[in-house]
Amino acid sequence: MNKLVLRSALLTMTALGTGALLAPAPAMAQVGQASLRGTITTPADNPVTEVTAIEVSTGIRRSATVGADGSYNFASLRPGTYRLEIKLQNGVRNSDAFTLRVGQNAGLDLDLTTITSAPTADAGAAPAGDDTAAPATGDEIVVTGNRIRSLDGGQVGINITQRLIEQLPQNNRNFLAFADLAPGVRFIEGANGESRIQGGAQASNTVNVFIDGVSQKDYVLKNGITGQDSSAGNPFPQLAIGEYQVLSSNYKAEFDQVSSVAITAATKSGTNEFHGEGFIDYTNQDLRTRRPTELFPVKRDKVNSNNKQFGVALGGPIIQDRAHFFVTYEGKRIDSPYDVRPENGVSTSIFPSQYQQYFGTFSQRFNEDLYFGKIDIEPTDRDLVELTGKYRKESGSQIQTGINAPSTATLNKVDEKRFMLRWQHSEDNWINDARVSYQDTKWAPTPETSGNAFFFQASTLNNGNFTRTDLLRYGGGGSQQNKGQKGWTFQDDFTWTGFSGHTIKVGTKASFIRLRSIEQNRANPQFTYDINAFSPTGFNDQIPYRLDFGVPTGTGPVDVRSSNFQFGVYAQDDWDVTSHLTLNLGLRWDYERTPAFVNFVTSQENLAAIAPTNYPNLVNADYNINDFISNGRNRKTFTGAFQPRLGFTYRIDEAGRFAVFGGYGRSYDRNQFDFLQQEVNQSAYAVRNFNFIGADSNPNNACQGADATTCVTWNPIYLTPEGRQQLLTGAVGGGREFRFLKNDLKVPYSDQFSLGIRGRFQQLGLELGYSHIASRNGFAFLLGNRRPDGSFFFNDPANPTDTPAPPFGFSPPGYRSIILGTNGLKTNADSVYFKVTKTYTQASPWSLDATYTYTEATENQLGETYLLDFPSISDYPMLRSSGVPRHRLVMAGSVDLPLGFSFSSKLQVESAAYQKAILNQSNPFQRVIVGRETDGSGGGWGRRQIDMALTKYVPIKFISDQTRLRFRVDVLNVFNDYNFVTFNNDPASSNWGARSSYDVGGNPPRTFKLSVGYSF
Repeated sequence: MNKLVLRSALLTMTALGTGALLAPAPAMAQVGQASLRGTITTPADNPVTEVTAIEVSTGIRRSATVGADGSYNFASLRPGTYRLEIKLQNGVRNSDAFTLRVGQNAGLDLDLTTITSAPTADAGAAPAGDDTAAPATGDEIVVTGNRIRSLDGGQVGINITQRLIEQLPQNNRNFLAFADLAPGVRFIEGANGESRIQGGAQASNTVNVFIDGVSQKDYVLKNGITGQDSSAGNPFPQLAIGEYQVLSSNYKAEFDQVSSVAITAATKSGTNEFHGEGFIDYTNQDLRTRRPTELFPVKRDKVNSNNKQFGVALGGPIIQDRAHFFVTYEGKRIDSPYDVRPENGVSTSIFPSQYQQYFGTFSQRFNEDLYFGKIDIEPTDRDLVELTGKYRKESGSQIQTGINAPSTATLNKVDEKRFMLRWQHSEDNWINDARVSYQDTKWAPTPETSGNAFFFQASTLNNGNFTRTDLLRYGGGGSQQNKGQKGWTFQDDFTWTGFSGHTIKVGTKASFIRLRSIEQNRANPQFTYDINAFSPTGFNDQIPYRLDFGVPTGTGPVDVRSSNFQFGVYAQDDWDVTSHLTLNLGLRWDYERTPAFVNFVTSQENLAAIAPTNYPNLVNADYNINDFISNGRNRKTFTGAFQPRLGFTYRIDEAGRFAVFGGYGRSYDRNQFDFLQQEVNQSAYAVRNFNFIGADSNPNNACQGADATTCVTWNPIYLTPEGRQQLLTGAVGGGREFRFLKNDLKVPYSDQFSLGIRGRFQQLGLELGYSHIASRNGFAFLLGNRRPDGSFFFNDPANPTDTPAPPFGFSPPGYRSIILGTNGLKTNADSVYFKVTKTYTQASPWSLDATYTYTEATENQLGETYLLDFPSISDYPMLRSSGVPRHRLVMAGSVDLPLGFSFSSKLQVESAAYQKAILNQSNPFQRVIVGRETDGSGGGWGRRQIDMALTKYVPIKFISDQTRLRFRVDVLNVFNDYNFVTFNNDPASSNWGARSSYDVGGNPPRTFKLSVGYSF
């Protein structure tokens, strides 16, 4: 690492962290904290001397001095229900209870010159979202939702309250399932139960989730959150989540390593009373309708399936008002169906009888155990200490609906441990929050079956367009992997409130994380057959056209490790310029050094293979291969990640009920280690590729231009390890593929703009807004092969109807393709949204959260990281995004009914998906990217799902006033909508864009889920 950068980082960290070293530090991080500030007006002869915020459930107290003008500022309070104790020169006044939400920046002005009596019966309505208002003693001040004003600046998002988490119907108890109530956010579930968050047009690896202020970022894999890559599990026990905030753009400077959606959640804590709960959820095949694949093309029996979820939680005091504990456990035992069928609607009847056994509907098993514990201690009125721990364990068999037969299943394994110690110290004008956290995560899928794998494809040639349709894969599983991250993070946040009208925060974070990756692709050899190779009407299962198998190169360990150093620093000022205008001014800077990339040295074997004497094709190429060759000294770590974060709120009226807001922010993410490690991995463990002459119907098949060592005549001996060793011995490079990463890799980022207006009418909140998010420098792989003249496409003037094709068959002698890693992916998303929120209160026991979003999104990719169809990223035009519906409506609501019943529902509606594909045009000679909307699920909509839940509470008052049983029925997909997810992807086909199967992915059929719970 650059010594100057390291020295500066350590000096900055030392300076900012001095308060943490000299005094205790916080229990809640700046990320996810709530704040409350305002002015208290009193008679001139009876001024306020001190204000104390008291957390109702725990008795924890935080005091703040009051300025000469009556101003006060609580800059860092953990989310919860509070009351204010106001000490006057003569006497004490108490407010009633009010709730502060996670991440909320609230303002509350009180005029004690006009409030002289206790509130009337209906005047004490709690502010936004409060459903737990507790009575106070003594003279009381009326605190209503209208008094609480939002100071959230340009942030676009929503708060998911505890009531929403508890009441809304859901399938898998993943607390993130309600994040899609925020504008531009989608919660997407796959066919095997895996889930991910997507913000706008960006990929899921750009999100970040903070739990109690600690980042859950996955530095290695693609889904943004540790443990969530290809997993049906949950990232955290839902019983432990108090509430969370979803921000889809324009977050403050505290948020790091995120360029799309930032989610910050607060966990539950123990209180001064013992409370506990337990639950069991259950559903099986008898409680659901038939899946579409069990009805079409012929009706068949249901496949056995069941879903059992269960959990317990317990919390209470260790020492009254001073120490509390909370522990919880949740488990999953799921048997879920999946389908095996060819792509693009190809009938299984084309297969001989011996292959019919591989098609149909089958079941897979998934197990998860989640544990969480928390202890908080308040040794003094100015200190709070928290210790938390989490353990996650997953196992089972996993496979995707598609062409893969049961034998190719993967044994999934996820192990995750996280611990955090936090210490908060408060003084009159400042708060210091320091924490140390440790993580150890592992994602380690392995093949369930060993042995040769066989892969069948069908090829077609239509008007010069050659396409392949995947039909079936059976035999051994695909790959063996073990990836994860382990290490320590030290963080300190310091908040100063000594300047009138300003809340100034500065913070720093340093992480020492060891990343690891074992990636052994094609651990079982795969033989690929073109069933049309010899006759358009025949079935070729005798001679494969390609063989792929992985073997160590013997040049180094296959376990790729990198001791990464991450450092970030920020400053944020929330400035109340006037009583109407608040500015949020922030700047952060981030730095990450990845030794596996920076110190990598390109091997002599690679240099010799691409040297002009051996591979002259690159001499006249349109790129310089030297930009991708590292000598261990010519790569530098990016130091330009300066990120301004600016926002404003202008309150139109004196009460702050209506406000205009907006903001701009730049947010840097990071380059995923799963991409960076491939350069090292390919040197230690490589997939070898050999093609067989005459077994491929492709007119531009891989044997054209290839040398005889990797394009050979088929011999059945290659089905054995001894035969494959013969292939390796006879080829100089053994058919190995290259990975070259660009030396000056940039870091992905997004620029975010927002503008809108908010209004509140009693308990009804309205918001109309616009956001623009432009992401740049996304990572992609390109094809580096070139033809002998240096061209990518060959245009024969004598043959104007020639078909363009990438130069896959023109690799360095003895090797496979050259793959180049670089930056350049771009997305743009312009959204207009309208949001309605009706808060649940005891006096008005119903709630509504509804968000409609219209989005115009574009991208220069085909929905994948590998862009091998054109020579450079600049050849991919900005076209409509495939993963973003233009119209999306999400509504969720609940209402208390008589006789102890409660009803809740959630509606999701979105427009049809858009898909893109490459179409070859022979006259004139060119390849173009074309797109169209898919057929959707009917009526022009791409997806519709309505879920409902009915809950009955039965009090057991002879035990205690708070003891009760809960009986609940969830009905998922009430109208049994078929939300199909697979469509014909051949642009030359007359059925392009039409439904190609009856697969509905992660969308359930109409399902009844039964639940019983007990709480006290």
